[in-house]
Amino acid sequence: MKLSTRTRAVSLTVALASTLALSACGAANEADDAGGNGGDDSTGQLSGTLNGAGASSQEAAMQGWRAGFESVQGDVTVNYDPVGSGGGREQFIAGGVDFAGSDAALDDEELTAAEERCGASGVFELPNYISPIAVVYNLEGVDDLNLSPATLAGIFAGEITTWNDPAIAEDNPDADLPDSQVTPVHRGDDSGTTTNFTQYLSAVAGDVWTSEPDGEWPLDGGEAAQGTSGVIAAVGAGAGAIGYADLSQAGDLGVANVGVGEEFIAPSPEAAAAVVEGSELISGRGDYDFAYEINRETTASGEYPIVLVSYHVGCIEYEDQETADLVKAFMQYVISEEGQQAASEAAGSAPISDSLREQAQGAVDAITATA
Repeated sequence: MKLSTRTRAVSLTVALASTLALSACGAANEADDAGGNGGDDSTGQLSGTLNGAGASSQEAAMQGWRAGFESVQGDVTVNYDPVGSGGGREQFIAGGVDFAGSDAALDDEELTAAEERCGASGVFELPNYISPIAVVYNLEGVDDLNLSPATLAGIFAGEITTWNDPAIAEDNPDADLPDSQVTPVHRGDDSGTTTNFTQYLSAVAGDVWTSEPDGEWPLDGGEAAQGTSGVIAAVGAGAGAIGYADLSQAGDLGVANVGVGEEFIAPSPEAAAAVVEGSELISGRGDYDFAYEINRETTASGEYPIVLVSYHVGCIEYEDQETADLVKAFMQYVISEEGQQAASEAAGSAPISDSLREQAQGAVDAITATA
């Protein structure tokens, strides 16, 4: 799903939340904080089942979140069905699950439907999972590769076909580039990673990459592979191959530096989180709807613009207290330093910044039940 272009909102201003440092608390306080009460002891230990569905990109992170949360809330079961972003949004809007995971924010039509489900208090969309998308390559003798936006777009558009092409040589004046074929590898399945990668290409090199951003690869040519593991395997098996995948899965493959402003930036969790923090909110949404228009065209030092941002989507107000308490507790854990570290260890994602955590805290604190 492509985010429509909207007027950018003003920069974030948020109040400092002082109750997130769970590691500094004793076991009882850990239970309270994991209970999602933002320092209010009224929730305490919980019981019940929380159901979510959505993005498969969050599956590994969700395993870390579930394990950590259930370790302090032993009577709670968290279920998550990785049916894909679209399926998760559909199930949430229909009332089939308590929250959704999505690699894209709700579009205008979905937002209207979600607000009908949630009522006047509206919805929350929290960018709780941030993953750098690496450009991985297999090119013997080239351990350091720089690619400007136009060059990268030319490679995946099929216009640059040899590794010693003048455009690649200009980006890498000191490299010994071979006269061998470039084999671009793309996802063959409908993928949030592809959506974000093509959004980047369209934004930064629209004169070269003329296709609309899409979860399905829009061009003929190249080599198709199923899933992240398929892309990594195809690139690893093919001399001269290049593809895109979550940084955590790059393994021993080369990882390119991408042109940003006057420098080339390597993907890292810190640089991925920085570009989200440096982006602006989509305007015209609710007080707790933190959907971002990612600044793919950033020129700021230290920001890496090829990122996948995956949201948690839920209601600010639920019909029953048990569901409200469970959602609030789980989201509190997810945004905590411990929760983000658990996701990072399980999935290689970028922990959200303190500013994003403070922002999300306001939404978590607001979750309640119908009076």
